[in-house]
Amino acid sequence: MFLDLFSRQASTYAAARPSYPDALYRFIVSLVPRRLLAWDCATGNGQAARDLGRYFERVIATDASAEQIAHAANVPNVEYRVAAAEASGLPERSVDLTTVAQALHWLDLDGFAREVRRVTVPGGVVAAWSYGACHAGDDVEELLRDFEHGIVGPYWNAGRRWVDEGYRTIPFPFEEVPVPPFELRVEWSLSQLGEYVKSWSAVARYRRECGEDPVAPLMERMANHWGSAERTRDVTWALGLRVGRVG
Repeated sequence: MFLDLFSRQASTYAAARPSYPDALYRFIVSLVPRRLLAWDCATGNGQAARDLGRYFERVIATDASAEQIAHAANVPNVEYRVAAAEASGLPERSVDLTTVAQALHWLDLDGFAREVRRVTVPGGVVAAWSYGACHAGDDVEELLRDFEHGIVGPYWNAGRRWVDEGYRTIPFPFEEVPVPPFELRVEWSLSQLGEYVKSWSAVARYRRECGEDPVAPLMERMANHWGSAERTRDVTWALGLRVGRVG
């Protein structure tokens, strides 16, 4: 069953989410036998699909949410389609690389795995990654963790535990490839960090169920530590990455 938890905040998600590091793509692409077609599953706003377009002749990016697709970045060699992860509509043995960025924990995992095996060329690659807790300095660490696990903690979907565990425990029935560590890093103002927090699915659910915004009070408390409104800080996330070969 498709859990559409992001359509209502699709524009916020597209604007507020950080980009993935080039080193991540270079590593994954180095494992692929050819670069004709990549499938970016659960593409959301097309963030990963856009970057994959630099490496592949074609990218087909699918998402079950038409609203998310509507906010995707236009790239000449990227084609967007509304489709479920377990029913991509792609031909058999046509895909060289399948990627799932920040979304594997939302999918029908068994159905997705079957579809990957169906559409992937022999020796092709599947890669899934996620990022969980962000860090912006010791002085605001406790505030962020209390908000994430305490205030909006009950409003996360059950699959969030896989993100918190760096995807180490999520079912991944493919021939595993060892991966190096990767980190996502941006330089943000407090308002940019606030926009990112607003894009969380747990925040959206909190708003719907409680009828109030939980982010504004957090930003007020963080402002006491952050400094001027114009000040930027390094904000970092550890990336959890699983890569496998498809027989």
